[in-house]
Amino acid sequence: MKIYTKTGDRGDTGLIGGARVTKDHFAIEVCGCLDETNSVIGVACSFELPDSLEAELKNAQQDLFVIGSSVASCGSDSRAKTVLISEERVLELEQGLDRFVEELPAMNAFILPGGSTSGATLHLARTVCRRAERALVRLMNSDFPKCELTTELIYLNRLSDYLFVAARWANQQEGFAETKWLPDK
Repeated sequence: MKIYTKTGDRGDTGLIGGARVTKDHFAIEVCGCLDETNSVIGVACSFELPDSLEAELKNAQQDLFVIGSSVASCGSDSRAKTVLISEERVLELEQGLDRFVEELPAMNAFILPGGSTSGATLHLARTVCRRAERALVRLMNSDFPKCELTTELIYLNRLSDYLFVAARWANQQEGFAETKWLPDK
């Protein structure tokens, strides 16, 4: 089977259900940002990580595909067959956040992204996830067929928070001190 279809050669692409949109459409922007987030998480997983963190990150990668299919099926009859992100997954992220926060020192200043390779990569994943979140808000405020994406938006917000504390935790586990932002420098 060939990987190329040539159906997008004129700058449009298909959504779930068959609708065609331009490749710069808000829905495609969201899906692209989700794909980027997923890819950066994949890079983070290529480094030495504790098994529990890697498992949670792999679950997040699965969830990002679910969110992408939710976005790509808005306004189509296929939406009824699409798996949706659950509130339970949001709660699981919150539980992971709480576990990390319990082990981390309280923050009394902004910190600069960086540290270990895995910590810095998780910081990068956080920033890309925030971009996906902003793109989803733009989509939800557009004239794109309305469908319920509130849980997806909440999930992305929690995931970016999760990635932030996971980066801090990874840096702590690897012995990398946080660098505080010094506004007078």
